[in-house]
Amino acid sequence: MSFIKTLILSFCLMGSFGISAKENMNVLFIAIDDLNDWIGPMGGNPAVKTPNFDKFFANGGMSMYKAHSPSTVCGPARSAIMTGKHCFNTGVYGNETNLKNAPKAKDLLTIPEWFSKHGYHSLSAGKIFHKHPTETQIDHGQWAFDEHHVIKGGLGSLSKEKPANGLLDLVGKKMQGKGLEFDWGATVKNDTTMMKDYKTADWAVDQFQNRSFDKPFFMAVGFSKPHLPWFVPQKYFDMYPLDKIEIPEIKDNPHEEIITSEGKFIYGQSFREDAKRWSRAEKYGVTKNAIQAYMANVTFVDDCLGHLLDGLNNSSYAENTIVVLWGDHGWHLGEKKRFGKCLLWQESTRVPLMIKVPGVTPNKKQCDGVVNLIDLYPTLSELCNIPVNPTNDGRSFAKLVNKPDMKWNQPTLTTWLEGNHRIYDGRYSYINWRGGDELYDHKNDPMEHNNLANNPEYAKIMAKLKAHIPTHNEPESPKNNFDKKKMKELYKKQAAK
Repeated sequence: MSFIKTLILSFCLMGSFGISAKENMNVLFIAIDDLNDWIGPMGGNPAVKTPNFDKFFANGGMSMYKAHSPSTVCGPARSAIMTGKHCFNTGVYGNETNLKNAPKAKDLLTIPEWFSKHGYHSLSAGKIFHKHPTETQIDHGQWAFDEHHVIKGGLGSLSKEKPANGLLDLVGKKMQGKGLEFDWGATVKNDTTMMKDYKTADWAVDQFQNRSFDKPFFMAVGFSKPHLPWFVPQKYFDMYPLDKIEIPEIKDNPHEEIITSEGKFIYGQSFREDAKRWSRAEKYGVTKNAIQAYMANVTFVDDCLGHLLDGLNNSSYAENTIVVLWGDHGWHLGEKKRFGKCLLWQESTRVPLMIKVPGVTPNKKQCDGVVNLIDLYPTLSELCNIPVNPTNDGRSFAKLVNKPDMKWNQPTLTTWLEGNHRIYDGRYSYINWRGGDELYDHKNDPMEHNNLANNPEYAKIMAKLKAHIPTHNEPESPKNNFDKKKMKELYKKQAAK
């Protein structure tokens, strides 16, 4: 090859932003529900077995170690990620608001729609958007894709199949509290391949192995575990003997004493269902059982991920597909006396985010740049050499993908409910929840136990972060207006199909 031809080829491979990505790259977009940092590449709990996350990390799946979510519950987080707009700009603050009913969100083009508009074929299976009832069907966000496939299987809180030895058999119904969701146990059939998430991975593998796409594809694959209830085959529980389970450090935290300017306490152990779950687990002596169940579910998801990635790696698409893997928000497992998500502490806001660009991202690389899942929309657009949507709130970190050691610490935002925000800059986090101020130094206090908000030595730091709080919060958009009895009938009808 001549020198001129070699030079031209090099420029083509570099792309418009200096990244050596190929033209017409496919995208595998993997969403995982309620996954916190308890995976090998993030080191949140080294006892959790995640060999496939580790393998992905070892083979170019760069870990974005300081990634955060735009919100701390499924609905608003996923709506923000998929539309590229923060909650405070759309009014989508909770699970009961469908973005298609939000005046400021309903006409926005989502990531798959944007990719379809620019020459891609979009398809999906599993949970990508938070689902909502309508008068005629369940809205899975199928409208956003050229193809959407509903996968049957698994074991959820509404399933007719009961677990072999669920929590109810241990301590009775009183333990569960609100609803039937806070439960766990081994599945009756004890077969990984029968679970919904594994079937979802199987569907994607079939696409890789047996389908020829005439366009580059944007494929979204959503895993529902480790979302409650924690029902998976017994072998995953057996991996974590109860006598080996270590409970996270739990302290009487100063956040319990934070008050508003009116003198009202903003937190308390009876404040939310997640706090009540922890109290009940302690009361009935099953705190270790709950932690064991979460660990078992994470390892189950790891097996599903391995099946999915093996299918891609053994296909003709392996070297021409960007893989991005993300958890929609974190999860408390006893820290701050809670089992659950929401609120604005590190355990809920920090998320797994891994990205592999073949030939670009290095092996076993942890990137410490501060990023947000809302940045995925412009980042993937830039990586794939399609225009960046000018309506996006996020900031493309395509340059960081190419140079993962560069300085990248612009403060990032997380919102939970209207008017409550967290700002994080890589070292400090500032939280304003219901009028109460919190400031934490992650260098010296990574678990956010020591609130510095009233320490005059940190006044300038807090003021600097506080300046990033939105000055306008869009009023909450309409919630789903749907009869709950009809909703249950609709869900049962779908499950029976």
